[in-house]
Amino acid sequence: MQVGNARYLKPGDLPDTIAVFPLGGALLLPTGQLPLNIFEPRYLAMFDAALAGNRLIGIVQPALGDQEGPGEAHLAPVGCLGRITSFAETGDGRYIVSLTGICRFRLLEERETHHPFRTFRIAPFIADLSARDEEDAVDRAALLAAFKAYLDANKLEADWESVERASNLTLVNSLAMMSPFGPAEKQALLEAPDLKTRAETLIAITEIVLARVFGDSDTVLQ
Repeated sequence: MQVGNARYLKPGDLPDTIAVFPLGGALLLPTGQLPLNIFEPRYLAMFDAALAGNRLIGIVQPALGDQEGPGEAHLAPVGCLGRITSFAETGDGRYIVSLTGICRFRLLEERETHHPFRTFRIAPFIADLSARDEEDAVDRAALLAAFKAYLDANKLEADWESVERASNLTLVNSLAMMSPFGPAEKQALLEAPDLKTRAETLIAITEIVLARVFGDSDTVLQ
């Protein structure tokens, strides 16, 4: 996988320890782009360290139902590793950055460091580096039908030329990241074992939302 100027092809290309940015309701997936507005001092320090090193940050949600502040929160078991591919300073102490997803990881144990941010040992999902091998298994027609039904139900428009040009990997992961669903649904999409299952999960969640709002998702999907 090529991300920015770096290539990630094998386990040795990935770190076994990363700084973790807890972010509820956010979803980063391989090849996806996640814009961030960084202003807390500990996270400014995190991005300073990443920029001085391998430019990698782990995005992970707080554990579902955790009511503590993000610095002390219990974390969801699975997150996604991202590379800083865009960076700008605002002049008022903030960073505007964009992360590009590389692969998911499972949190192992937290490491004690002198940094103000949290660092964990991780187990990367190496199969994500070759996820394009899974693209043919995706039911693209069903996915696009669910997407169109959601847009129509909410009176929204899409750039269908761009949608048609997108690969199945880009389409599934981009729609999952864009979806206006809650933290539990976002985590389910993140933890789907493969691209086909993620697409099926996205379709199922969309149908549930349409049925809840409009009473009959089958009618909307026709």
